[in-house]
Amino acid sequence: MYKITGVLYYIVVIFLNAFTDLGHKIIIQNTIFKVYDGEMQVVLTAVVNALILLPFILLFSPSGFLADRYPKNKIMEYAALLAVFITLGITYSYYHGLFILSFALTFLLALQSAIYGPAKYGYIKELVGKKYISQGNAAIQATTTIAILGGIIFYSLLFETLYDETLTNEAEILQAIAPLGWLLVFGSVVEWLFAKALPNKMQERSQRLFTLKRYISGAYLRKNLKTISRKKEIVDAILALSLFWSISQVVLAIFGEYAKSNLGITNTVYVQGVMALAGIGIVFGSLLVAKYSKYYVNVGFVGIGAVGMAMIVFLIPFIDSIAIIALLFMLFGIFSGFLMVPLNARIQLLSPRVHLGTILAGNNFIQNIFMFTFLVLTTIFAYNGMNTEVLFYLMGGVGVYLSYMTLKHYFVDTFWAIMQLLGSLRHKYTYEGLENIPSDKAVLLLSNHVSWLDWILLQLPLSRPINYMMEKEIYEWPVFHAFFKKGEAIPVSKKAAKDALKEAYKRLKKGSIVGIFPEGAIETQEKIEKFHRGYELIPKDYDGVIIPVYIDGMFGSLFAKYRPVKYKKPFFSRRDVRVYYGEPLPKESKAEEVEAKIKQMKEKYARK
Repeated sequence: MYKITGVLYYIVVIFLNAFTDLGHKIIIQNTIFKVYDGEMQVVLTAVVNALILLPFILLFSPSGFLADRYPKNKIMEYAALLAVFITLGITYSYYHGLFILSFALTFLLALQSAIYGPAKYGYIKELVGKKYISQGNAAIQATTTIAILGGIIFYSLLFETLYDETLTNEAEILQAIAPLGWLLVFGSVVEWLFAKALPNKMQERSQRLFTLKRYISGAYLRKNLKTISRKKEIVDAILALSLFWSISQVVLAIFGEYAKSNLGITNTVYVQGVMALAGIGIVFGSLLVAKYSKYYVNVGFVGIGAVGMAMIVFLIPFIDSIAIIALLFMLFGIFSGFLMVPLNARIQLLSPRVHLGTILAGNNFIQNIFMFTFLVLTTIFAYNGMNTEVLFYLMGGVGVYLSYMTLKHYFVDTFWAIMQLLGSLRHKYTYEGLENIPSDKAVLLLSNHVSWLDWILLQLPLSRPINYMMEKEIYEWPVFHAFFKKGEAIPVSKKAAKDALKEAYKRLKKGSIVGIFPEGAIETQEKIEKFHRGYELIPKDYDGVIIPVYIDGMFGSLFAKYRPVKYKKPFFSRRDVRVYYGEPLPKESKAEEVEAKIKQMKEKYARK
């Protein structure tokens, strides 16, 4: 992916954009932290965040229109140039101690980001294509997070270096740290130069016209929201992201006061440093999701992320150690990466190219409506004396709802993601021949059967669910029955074999993938056992093919029945498991023919 022309320049632009925006925000927040205490500190911090959110709400329609109508690289270029002039104004306000102006320019800088946003994220799909969309989102999320992390640490350290305890008000503090403004200007200038070098990847542009009258009347708002609502999957992803960002915003807004009042911490480097660890976590989480999204957008990590976040938010008020809280913030970041990367990639993947900018702007709009509402409520609660601990519990409650919502949509995917994480601790998986599986036809997947994990191995690289035929006794296992039922497995018994074959036929007629292990049992020796002919009774009047599969590398595993000494592995050594998907066979192929084909694959691929 990184060899694609423009990718590295794009990453630099994304880094500098986030680094500069965050720099000014940190300076303002640290100034508030030094001057104010208690409820007023929480209120002013929430107001700063609100000023950053409002432009994304107000510019929903114009920013989406611009991203769909004009080349996204040019929008980023001109937005970066605008940032140069805004940062010059910010630097002027620092030198003259104009806190209110500096405070207000936060809004203007956010206005630039709101115009920038849909083009910035829409450019991912144009630049790297669908093949690398998960990896592209992970790289951008990691880059943004590193920039935020670097900005927090860099500007907090410089702020503390220039700050003096004798300074008593906002004006004096701003004048003392005024040279930092030139760093903001420098970052914006470099960002603009790199943005100028980005290639134009626009293939199709919207022909819509934009009129101020329709914008003010709300006509564009209604139309654009209707465009977003056409696909329920997009709406679900946007709502989940909105709740996630709302929780995150409130947690970050109240943590400074919580640390000051409950932990006795007054140094901004410690406070910002703890929150910065969430950024490190997001980097790790994003890269981990990208690793496990090699073949498709792995939305299973969304459920894991939501549950993990909810647990951590509930835990924080019970912990008195800043070191443990720092660790929790890092875990919070990892779970955040699990949630953000797949959902953002899914929105981009499902969005028509001509409406991508509008949908991404709508994503920003809805997220910021949620965040703004949560911050207003936080401000009201804090102003009326509500303890920050109670606010943590309330956000934990929202996290529980987010967990319920994501597990409801992605329950089966979450199970597979958990299996993938657990399996990767002991195994290294390699898949070959995935291109042989047609995306527009039914597939009867026939494989050799070497371990209890085979049904997991075959599913992991496939976005389409496999409808496994399995023994009714296994189907009714207490722990797994709910998953097997939700995963649409087909129970088979001697008394109801015909019913099971009829059900398999129905699934194939719908274009699904049906998985069968024709040996009927796990192999107890090195050779492939005789294939049973039961699957031949499935009617053939469906549009589909048979895909033969050979699994290699599980002999000797605790999950295999054949465990000779030569296949044993040291406990801390990962087992190299390889799965080969053969070329399509006619659906009329007999058991002997499929068995012979898989034996040929064994001769070709099996490691001695």
